[in-house]
Parts: sequence; structure tokens; C-alpha cells
Amino acid sequence: MRERRRLSTGIKRALRDLSNQIALLNHQVSAKVRLKDVDLDCLDLIAQHGPLTPSAIAQRAGLHPATMTGILDRLESNGWVSRDRAATDRRAVLVSARPDRVGELFELYSGMDGSMDDVLANYSEDQLELIADFLQRSTLAGGTAAAALAGNPNGK
Repeated sequence: MRERRRLSTGIKRALRDLSNQIALLNHQVSAKVRLKDVDLDCLDLIAQHGPLTPSAIAQRAGLHPATMTGILDRLESNGWVSRDRAATDRRAVLVSARPDRVGELFELYSGMDGSMDDVLANYSEDQLELIADFLQRSTLAGGTAAAALAGNPNGK
């Protein structure tokens, strides 16, 4: 029991350390492309899950919808995203990442991606499946905790 608690504590500490290192990496990437950190976070959400409405981006980012106007204005004026009318509802706006610009980000993250390839090469497929499961469950736990703090105990 004591060993399990020690290992669990070490894993939680390692996750916090990883979170800090990724935040530092993202901050450096933001500085290189002259974006605010929150702008980069939103651009990443749009690139991963887009096209999205501004309100969907705000919800995923945990931001007030009014805040999205300034973020999207900056991203659009710097050529990172485009805003287009939805085909089914001309009143709705969908935001998409511009593929020609997102490639710049991939290059900035290539050092981390290469390092992660080296780390992952040391694990078997079964171990990689276990790690992927752990990370997915940890992500869900983080989302649930964030939603609860925001006053949405059901994660919505």
C-alpha cells in the first residue's frame, strides 16, 4: 500500500512537471510566431477540432465568448485562421485554421516531436496502448476537474 501511494504521488508530480514543460514550450512557440499564449491555445483547438464556431472554441478553451472576438480578430489578421459562413446557416460563422500557416507551428514543435519519437521507441506496443489509455483517462479527469471548478459538475 505504501509503495503504491509513493508511485501514485510520483506519477502526479511527473504530470505536473510535464504540464509545466509543455507550457514553457508553448510559450516559446507563441513568442516565435508573435502570438499570445491564449491565441496559440485557441489556434491549436481550431487546428485539431475545426472548423468550429466561435462559441464552440470558447467553450473548449474555457473562455468567455466575448473574449473570442479579440482572439479571432488577432488570429485572422495575422493569417492563422479564416472565418467563413456555414453552408447550412448563413448566419453562423465557422473558424478554420489555414493549413499553409499551421505548417509553421509543426516545424517549431519538430524538436519535441522528434524527442518524443525517441522516448516512445523504447516501449512495446502493449506498453504504448497502456500509456495512451492512461493519458486519455488523465485528460478526462482533468476536464472533469476543470468543469467542476467552473461550476459545471457534469463536465459541460
